[in-house]
Amino acid sequence: MSNTSNEPRLRVERVCKRFGATVALDDVHLELAAGQVLAIVGENGAGKSTLMKILSGALPPDAGRMQLDGESYAPRDPAEGRRAGVAMIYQELSLAPHLSVAENITLGSEPRMGPLLRRGEQRRRAVAALRRLGSDFIDPATPVGKLPPAQRQLVEIARSIIAGCRVLVLDEPTSSLGQADVARLFELIRSLRASGVSVLYISHFLEEVREIADRYVVLRDGRNAGAGDARTATAEKIVALMVGREIRDLYPRSPRVPGDVVLAVDSIVGRRSPQFASLELRRGEVFGVAGIVGAGRTELLRTIFGLDPIRSGQVRVAGFVGPASPARRWAQGVGLVSEDRKAEGLAAGLSIADNITLAGRARLGPLGLVTQRGQDRACAPWIERLPIRCRSARQRVVDLSGGNQQKVAIARLLHADAAVLLLDEPTRGIDVGSKAEIYRLIDQLAIGDPTTGRAPRAVLMVSSYLPGLLGICDRIAVMCRGRLGPARPAAECSEHSLVLEATGTT
Repeated sequence: MSNTSNEPRLRVERVCKRFGATVALDDVHLELAAGQVLAIVGENGAGKSTLMKILSGALPPDAGRMQLDGESYAPRDPAEGRRAGVAMIYQELSLAPHLSVAENITLGSEPRMGPLLRRGEQRRRAVAALRRLGSDFIDPATPVGKLPPAQRQLVEIARSIIAGCRVLVLDEPTSSLGQADVARLFELIRSLRASGVSVLYISHFLEEVREIADRYVVLRDGRNAGAGDARTATAEKIVALMVGREIRDLYPRSPRVPGDVVLAVDSIVGRRSPQFASLELRRGEVFGVAGIVGAGRTELLRTIFGLDPIRSGQVRVAGFVGPASPARRWAQGVGLVSEDRKAEGLAAGLSIADNITLAGRARLGPLGLVTQRGQDRACAPWIERLPIRCRSARQRVVDLSGGNQQKVAIARLLHADAAVLLLDEPTRGIDVGSKAEIYRLIDQLAIGDPTTGRAPRAVLMVSSYLPGLLGICDRIAVMCRGRLGPARPAAECSEHSLVLEATGTT
């Protein structure tokens, strides 16, 4: 059915969803016009994921109704939703890495003549879809698993386009992209909008929402909390709607007095990256490392922590010089929070207490004598201080929101009494309220606590979120093509200057 000028492309009315006693969505409504970009924002647990699953057909609503171009829309599964014209691009892409680009784009709609696959027509359709997206530089014969993340995302969008997508839902589409890839994605979204495709854009990055979206809808605790024009709204207004209160001082910076050097990196070269890096980190300092995806920032932290080998150069922690294993680094008071919480950062199937005490069980007594009660008692101060929102210390980490999972990862370092914290993307994929709490915690760690006698910690933080680096760090250095540049006071840096240095254009 064709869309009329005054009829929304997608209408959601009074949608509700419960999971037992938990109310995930309560009387939610929204309207999306043809050729419009509508941002859905909210904290973790606000109901965004549940709403998107209902839109895609992965979950049925308990009440309410949906319309697509004026007709009833009630998909029984994602395949039916996709056939109707609603395509969902999740943060974790659903591609077959062993299949070619062309095979992925036409997956489920392969051109056939009887039982035979028409390879030539398959390639032609794939090329046409990629060309429409301005991405015909991607070879249709390449296995998807060999493509970088930004190109894999384009392949999945192309698959949606070839299926006749009318509504494209993008869930945190820039979380793994560098600045250049984000710019290309935004150009693609603008092109799709101009061609009449409607886009639902889910993101924690409010700067992106204000740049690419026409309107925004805020969800809080499963209900509509507000809506408006994305281009005229201030970030402060959107945040206030998200959390139900104003967040002041998103980037706290208490007076800090840097002390002795606790970590010195001298001309290190890794197996593949870093190609060269030198830095000094002082107690009571937050040192930021900026750079685009693939610049070698993560490898720098892994090399310092002993996960990746050093080919040349040296790392000095306090009085110790030389390469070391992760176990030795823990013993020296160095802790790492990995960028990949699911694969490396946490034991998701274990409890909060198990995760927090993994690196510091010796502090609880002999291994055979560690009890659940002892673990819970040791974890209670961290759960309260950070604060970690949970039912109890026995709750599984996998059941927590992203922001609370990140707090558990940091709590493990604090329980182990790490003096040097290596934080790799500590606020990636978490909502604004949780970001504010993580930044406040980092600030508190850097200044210490005279009332309890806790000394200031030293923090080395890698982040792609430049406003966060500029707001929380004392000094910032930029990695470009595996090489770490000189550190400068954060007050002398800007987003513009950091991007120029990160892209090698200075």
